[in-house]
Amino acid sequence: MLKCDFGDLKSEVERIDSAGLPLYHLDVMDGNFVPNLSYGAMVIERLRALTSTPFDAHLMISDPAKYLDEYIKAGCEAITFHLEAVPDPTELLQAIRKQDVVSGLAINPDTPIEAAEPYLEYCDLLLIMSVNPGFGGQKFIPEVLPKMRRAREVAGDRLLISVDGGVAAETIGLCAEAGAEIFVAGSSIFDHDDYKAAAGILSSKATHCGSAG
Repeated sequence: MLKCDFGDLKSEVERIDSAGLPLYHLDVMDGNFVPNLSYGAMVIERLRALTSTPFDAHLMISDPAKYLDEYIKAGCEAITFHLEAVPDPTELLQAIRKQDVVSGLAINPDTPIEAAEPYLEYCDLLLIMSVNPGFGGQKFIPEVLPKMRRAREVAGDRLLISVDGGVAAETIGLCAEAGAEIFVAGSSIFDHDDYKAAAGILSSKATHCGSAG
């Protein structure tokens, strides 16, 4: 939810749900951790009233612990924050789990997977950024694919692996083959008039090599 029409969110929600998309990935940016601003818990709370589809709040912010309760109260079923934003993510990941919310940890393209490995036992979801966070419509960085393979090797089937950035018909199969099962799609959905048809193309490319999420 970064390249959608923010002037008509109600219609966007209706189109997304009609397309049968399984998850809302909500990009929260603070203009500090990343060089852009988006929206916060207040907007997410309004969206929650419009749909029962699960929400994953992707907190691209400098102090995620400070705002955790706001996003839980807004109705997010999963909360993902960045390893690069905190000295040690363990306590925050545990705090998210204690609220019966999916605990997600994100890593930027330049962050090695080894930096996240000590914390994977506290994660339910690992989000591997395949673009530099902050803006939509960027080109996929293929050098992140070995991270997905390594994460799957280390954590096995217990961990959900998500990929965000440049996910398109040409790249989604590579991600699925590498072990990803949740695919964050922006331009490849919102740049099309028919969201369901666009999602169907992505799903067919993913399931040809792996699992679609």
